[in-house]
Amino acid sequence: MTGSRVLALGHYQPSRVLTNDDLAQLVETDDAWIRSRVGIRTRHIAAADETVDSMAAEAAAKALATSGVAPHDIDLVLVATCTAADRSPNAAARVAARLGLAAPATMDINVVCSGFTHALATADHAIRAGSARNALVIGAEKFTDVVDWSDRTTCVLVGDGAGAAVVTASEEPEPGIGPVLWGSVPQMGNAVRIEGEPARFAQEGQTVYRWATTQLPAIARQVCERSGIRPEDLAGVVLHQANLRIIEPVAERIGAVNAVVAKDVVDSGNTSAASVPLALSKLVERREIPSGAPVLLFAFGGNLSYAGQVIRCP
Repeated sequence: MTGSRVLALGHYQPSRVLTNDDLAQLVETDDAWIRSRVGIRTRHIAAADETVDSMAAEAAAKALATSGVAPHDIDLVLVATCTAADRSPNAAARVAARLGLAAPATMDINVVCSGFTHALATADHAIRAGSARNALVIGAEKFTDVVDWSDRTTCVLVGDGAGAAVVTASEEPEPGIGPVLWGSVPQMGNAVRIEGEPARFAQEGQTVYRWATTQLPAIARQVCERSGIRPEDLAGVVLHQANLRIIEPVAERIGAVNAVVAKDVVDSGNTSAASVPLALSKLVERREIPSGAPVLLFAFGGNLSYAGQVIRCP
């Protein structure tokens, strides 16, 4: 059976940067309050004409250019998002059109914050099954479209952007993308919501924090076990960039003592499904993780869902 690997990465963020001091002009907050609670310093805000699919296409184009794979050889496009404005055409179809792809299967995947790791597993499964050979897997969000800018408990958290991976078939004996471990806690699904008319983001912050810091480290260690990797042998850990106060204790409890831990949340805020590929792409661009080294990707959040796998760094 053919396996798969991540061949190349790319990311895109809007040019407008919103600082904590800027937010203090909108709601009753300040830089010290935000940093102490979530660790965020800045976030990127999309312009009115920047859409989920336009940001996704920018990130995907960069990944494609780095990969050397021709656009007409892409036969599967998966876009993980929960903030696409339109239902049809879906974001994946629009990305394919923007990039001039030939005739790929196109699907959006909505698992909110863990969307990218779900989508990466889906691409891996499709390649292993022989249904695809080259896939674009993208996480893209315009979360600022669904935030209440008068609610200081949520508006300080979010940012916009996209991250993308080119995934290709591999005959290597060592899998480039390890087995996924995914699941959810349906009874707690309402802890993170985007609902109403107009749709607005809301969450039970303390519920999510307690669940993430107490339950997720053991699940993340199981992801490593499935790949036959000891946590101490990981070169990188890329968790969903939700909150620095979640990332730091969860990474510590996983036991990845020698790993570079992504902390892009400080500069990008919570970009939901975009956060894992965005953070990973930056680490690779800065060459902070060696090519071929094992990296844990693990995302969690909306639906109280989670998904993770160990990949080999491109």
